[in-house]
Amino acid sequence: MKIVLAYSGGLDTSVLLSWIQEKYGAEMIAFCADIGQEEELHGLEKKALKTGAAKVYIDDLQEEFARDFIFPMMQAGAIYENQYFLGTSIARPLIAKRMVEIAQREKAGAIAHGATGKGNDQVRFELTAAALAPQLRVIAPWRDAAFRAQFPGRAEMILYCEQKGIPVEATSKKPYSMDRNLLHISFEAGILEDPWLDASAPEHKGMYKLSVSPEDAPDKAERVTLDFEKGDCMGVNGKKLNPLGVMKTLNKLGGKHGVGRVDMVENRFVGMKTRGVYETPGGAILHFAHRQMESLTMDREVMHLRDSLIPKYAELVYYGFWFSPERVALQALVSESQKNITGTVRVKLYKGNIINAGRKSPASLYNPHIATMEADPTQAYNQDDATGFIRLNALRLKVAAQVHPKTAGD
Repeated sequence: MKIVLAYSGGLDTSVLLSWIQEKYGAEMIAFCADIGQEEELHGLEKKALKTGAAKVYIDDLQEEFARDFIFPMMQAGAIYENQYFLGTSIARPLIAKRMVEIAQREKAGAIAHGATGKGNDQVRFELTAAALAPQLRVIAPWRDAAFRAQFPGRAEMILYCEQKGIPVEATSKKPYSMDRNLLHISFEAGILEDPWLDASAPEHKGMYKLSVSPEDAPDKAERVTLDFEKGDCMGVNGKKLNPLGVMKTLNKLGGKHGVGRVDMVENRFVGMKTRGVYETPGGAILHFAHRQMESLTMDREVMHLRDSLIPKYAELVYYGFWFSPERVALQALVSESQKNITGTVRVKLYKGNIINAGRKSPASLYNPHIATMEADPTQAYNQDDATGFIRLNALRLKVAAQVHPKTAGD
């Protein structure tokens, strides 16, 4: 039996690789998706082979991640519970998709992951597998009572690795857990489980990886231009870039000025509330600038319709339904809405803030002659027309008031 394991090289997945191999007598294929972890990938292949993997895949999926996952989600304006930029959520369907492809190539009968039974990731991995390869078995050790009994804590995992000769660098529990990719870094658990703890306090400065604190950001604002074509950012500061280049450039610019930090208590799909701290410098800039471009070029009713669907779209991503028919259908509507979202947005970055500093577009729907509060020489808008417009809209209110009289204090 062959099993493809989502492998990061950390303590948990090192134990999982050995434990699953031992329990199922399986040939283990370790897979790690390079989606922007950077230094975390160093020495990973050698470590996996030494731990017992028969084969190791380390695939650079950064460009696919930016092009086919981050950018379509940004077109939708998706943000979960008005705060979370969905950095971890959007990465999981890509990782699971590639796991399925490797399993099919290697003729493996199962895939395995190290997501806990309390989190969202287990759902995201397994819903993706169900959508793309329903015949594959999914092994989730953290939902196996025998595994949890054997490893009630980190100390037992470290001892297991010592006994098995598994190379791990872990001696004590970190004060929090961290997940990094091209879109963001998330921090949760440990000391962050106290929602009263101030994660922005100076003593926690060392936690952050992508951004400086707003207090330490430059005292001078920096202007940045973003060029859009049909809803996608295709250039920064006049330089044409592919989606991966856009994300890397904006991450550096945003991180320099301390933008994109989020500290929130969110509602997990499995039912509990959890506290997460996020760094999304590039994503925050892109999300803001994209909205500014839409404000100039998108029809009002199209915008309001699309906006009404943002919470649903964000939920689908957060819950793990990226490959569901309803998300695909929503994406078709989003894509249609983006056909005229072309132009340039200018923003100022200053001490954690993203400030609009101008926008222009050849597809602009803004007409200064109509919008002006001064005299309109073209007579494109006749203010007298508003009288009938208001009367028609007020008719039902007047009828209701006659039937159900109200006083000003009601």
